[in-house]
Amino acid sequence: MLQQSNRGSWWVLTFTLFLVASAYGQAPGADWRTVEEAMGRPGQAQPGDVIRFGMPRKDLHVMVGNVAVKPGLALGSWATFQRAGNLAMVMGDLVLTEDEVQPVMRKLQEGGMEISAVHNHLIGESPRVMYMHIASHGEAVKMAHAIHDALALTKTPGPDSTASASEPLGIDQAKIEEALGAKGKINGGILQFGVPRAEVIKEGEMVVPPTMGVATAINLQPTGDGKAAISGDFVLLGKEVNPVMRALRENGIEVTAVHSHMLFEEPRLFFMHFWANDDAARLAKGLRAALDVTNSKK
Repeated sequence: MLQQSNRGSWWVLTFTLFLVASAYGQAPGADWRTVEEAMGRPGQAQPGDVIRFGMPRKDLHVMVGNVAVKPGLALGSWATFQRAGNLAMVMGDLVLTEDEVQPVMRKLQEGGMEISAVHNHLIGESPRVMYMHIASHGEAVKMAHAIHDALALTKTPGPDSTASASEPLGIDQAKIEEALGAKGKINGGILQFGVPRAEVIKEGEMVVPPTMGVATAINLQPTGDGKAAISGDFVLLGKEVNPVMRALRENGIEVTAVHSHMLFEEPRLFFMHFWANDDAARLAKGLRAALDVTNSKK
């Protein structure tokens, strides 16, 4: 009870600071340079005074069946910071090998970071990969240092300044976008979609924007002959879990995990991970069938 009370008090304080900072013009467009320096890599500005850091595990060579998983499909560590006055909220997901889990967990906790989940996203991959979710709050630079120091215990590569060469997708992007009812973007040879929920997601008094990991993520990696491997996660209310599971499985898409990523969000959310490797257009229709039984933003 004490922990809950302290956390609730922190969110009230954070929200008050956010309002004060906004009134004095400090919150929108805040300078993130000191956080980038602490992270040791540049970030990408997002709407809502959010900065996102991508840390793809290009060092890992993971196979699922006969598919060599690209970082953008299911091996992308990331962290997002949202400013609230002089404080910040951080959410993210670190992709780790099994032997990296305990050292990274220890280092994060030594740095004052809160861990919200440790689990799988894939099934049958080789080597085994684990995913550690963080959902923390405090001084932005201090948290960035903690994440940097934890990643230093892994083989996560540093920032890559070279632009990745464009390559033909080999799948019909327009047809997939039409089936999903959303626009995608190409990132490292992966066609990626983010589909926000219609509800406002909050943690305490703080609104959690879709860019901080509460939008359904759909990734397609071409595998030849019009096929694609798909992975990602649906962000769901409890009542949507089984309808989405049925829709995916009825369309030949495996459900690989159902679990939480956060601890104190409202409304309560569940994250459903999936996998398939088949005709890309057919899989897109199956994904749309699952989206249609969720309260996703139209």
